[in-house]
Order: sequence, then structure tokens, then C-alpha cells
Amino acid sequence: MTLAQRLAAQAKAASFDSLGSQVVHEVNRRILDSIGCALGAWKSRPGTIARAVAQGVGIPNGAGLFGSKHRTTPDLAAFANGALVRYLDFNDTYLSKEPAHPSDNIPAALAVGQAAGSKCRDIVAAIALGYEVQCRLCDAASLRAHGWDHVYYGALSTALLAARLYGLNEAQMVHALGLAGVCNFATRQTRTGQISDWKACAFSNAGRNGVFAANLARQGMTGPNEIFEGPKGLFKMVTGPFELGWTKGADDWMICKTYIKFWPAEYHSQSAIDACLQLRPEIGDASKIESIVVESFEAAVSIIGSEPEKWRPTSRETADHSMGFCMACALLDGDVTRASFSDAKIRDTRALGLLDKIKIVETEECNAGYPDGIPNKLIVRTTDGRTLTRKVTYPRGHAGNPMTDDEVIRKFKTQAAGVVSEATADRIVNAAMSFDKLDNVAALIEFEALG
Repeated sequence: MTLAQRLAAQAKAASFDSLGSQVVHEVNRRILDSIGCALGAWKSRPGTIARAVAQGVGIPNGAGLFGSKHRTTPDLAAFANGALVRYLDFNDTYLSKEPAHPSDNIPAALAVGQAAGSKCRDIVAAIALGYEVQCRLCDAASLRAHGWDHVYYGALSTALLAARLYGLNEAQMVHALGLAGVCNFATRQTRTGQISDWKACAFSNAGRNGVFAANLARQGMTGPNEIFEGPKGLFKMVTGPFELGWTKGADDWMICKTYIKFWPAEYHSQSAIDACLQLRPEIGDASKIESIVVESFEAAVSIIGSEPEKWRPTSRETADHSMGFCMACALLDGDVTRASFSDAKIRDTRALGLLDKIKIVETEECNAGYPDGIPNKLIVRTTDGRTLTRKVTYPRGHAGNPMTDDEVIRKFKTQAAGVVSEATADRIVNAAMSFDKLDNVAALIEFEALG
């Protein structure tokens, strides 16, 4: 069997009854967290543009847009809702040979599930499947190391979850993987240098294309054969051969190994932010900081600590991908929030002055601790002669230090404040946390936004 055939067989066998109760609970939590991230990004430029594009196409009995009764094509709904979920860089994360944000699969599953008339419990199974496929691929091989972006794996995972919800047979699923896999390579320029609006849309575009591929396969279109093993397939052209692990039981699904973000910043910075907040009371006045050395690991240094743009960000997308800037905000303000990346904050001379005192270096010790954890060790020297150190490996929200349900709900309500009423926020919380028991998706996503 080819890898695509094995994935199709595993996807076909996946069902709600194969999920343990903790897996179902994690899916419900990630749905709530994703909608909260979308509400926090409600007025963002990428989210507004993507929503406008989707609203330009209406079809009866299609897929809904968050906060609307408008129905559009499932691929456009996946794109528009996905851009909102991703914009703040606040949705969940998985780190391995390839980093990823697996809750990016959720908008695609909700869109296809609604259009296909799926039961909510079947959508839960599809979401768990999307996480499983994407995270297992991330475990198997790096794309970043070859200059390609992680969203390629998302085109495959969303194609397979969409195929499962559409009820495709195994042969059609293989074609869906071929259609999604042959044409969705994206360069990592998305996340390099000064970062643009497109970062919010990169995965949602892959998800849009994955849903589209599944629909084409549903209509009978065939896809390129041996998308992994072929002479011009993924193995030969990019990664080299690999095997995929797979769930070994009801409680062994990959979603349980992913991390909900505590702060709206690139994930590798989370432990550095945590360490800053722990040290802040000992430091006192931030003006007393003479220098900070951050001992870190290759992925963090490469992605958020090495390029010159990360030391003078000019967009929120670049600022939330600058470990040093995130640290400066934590030390100056006692928190990192959406407001930390406003235009005014990016130009704040105090933040920029502190940023100039920060140096990030790669160490073998920190490399050895990744990706099991994200070890960042801060060495702070003050003008009055003190040296303070703090190392954090498992920041709040990491699978090794998970957030409670109350913390997830509080995060949601913080993002929802001012976007929906308190009553609507409560209704969304109740619907998401019991999503597997709902009759239809509309009960969750058709809410009224304020203004």
C-alpha cells in the first residue's frame, strides 16, 4: 500500500466511537479557543477582507461564516473563518520536526460538516483526524528545513478530514490527497523578514484548497498517483522517505499532545514571556536592566530571534514573531496582550530601548530540550550589579503544563469582550464545550456580533 492508501484506510476507520472522552473534551476546548481567537481578530484587515470575499458568494444550504447566517461554499467559509482564527497567532500549537497550528483544521471541518449535514459528533471525529494527520506528518519530516512552509501538511489534513465528512470511499480519499498534495507547496517566505497580512491566510488558503480537493474527488476527479512515493513526489523532491505513526487507542490521539496558547505571540516565545513575568518582581523598575541574554534553541533563534526585522518590527505580524519585542512588553507592562502589538506600541521608545539590550543565543542545552519543551533561559544583569536567571521549559498552556477549563473560558471571554454580548459569549461557551452533543453547527457559529 502507498502512504496515501494507508492514510485513507485509517481515515475511513476513524469515528466518534474510536475517541476517548478526554479526546472529545480536548476537541470541544479547541473549538471554543478557536472561536475566541476569531473574535479577537474580528476587525483585523485580513479577517475583514476574507469575510468580504466569502460574503460575495452565497449558496443555500452551504457553510456559514462566524457571526453570520450567510451561507457560502465550504472552501470559502474555511478560508474566511480560518483567517480569523489564525490572525492573532493565538490559536494552538504543536512543535516537532515541523511546527504547526493544528486548530487551523477546525474551520475546514466546521464548514464541510455544516454543508454536508454531518452530525456534530462526526465533526468532532473529523477534527481529531485532522490533528492526527497534521501532527503525525510534523513528527515525520521537516518542511522548514527545506525552505517550505508547514501549511503544506495542512492541505493534506484538511483534504482527508473533508473527504471523511463527505463520505468518500478510500479510493476517492487517495485522489483527494493527490489533488491537495500536488499543488499546495508554499514557500516559507510567508514567515520571513517583515511579515505581512498573508500570514493569517496561509493555512486557511491551504485549508480552502484541501476542502476543494475533497470536493473534486467527490465529483469523480482523479489526482496524481503516489503523491508521497512517486518519482516527483514529496519523498524524492523534499523530505526523503518516512513512515507515519498513528493512534494506538481511544486516548492516544495527537490532539492531547498539542498546546493552547496563553499569550498571543509566536509559540517559541511563550517560555521567554513566562520567564520575564516571573522575574519582573525581582527586577523592579525595567530601566534598571543593563542587559538580557536569552539562551535558546535553534527553532526559536531562527524563526523569532535572528533576522534584523525582528529587532525593529514595523507590523504586528512581525512584532508578535519577535521574541525580544515580546519580552520587552512583558517586562514593561506585566503582560503580553493584543494591545502589545499596536502601531503605537511598536514605535514605543521604551520598548525599543529595552529591545536593544536583549541578545538571543543558541545553546546545545536548550536544543536538547526541544521539542519536548521550549526551553528559554534568561540571564538578566541590572545596573546595580545583580544577576538574575530564570529558565522555563513548559510555559502555561503547554501539554506539560496545560491550561484549565476555567483558563480557556477566561481566555475566550477576554477575546469576545466588545465583539459579542456577555449573553452571547456564555451561549458560545456552552455550545462549544458540549459541541459533540449539539444537533447542528449553526447552533454554535450563528451569533450576532456587536457593531
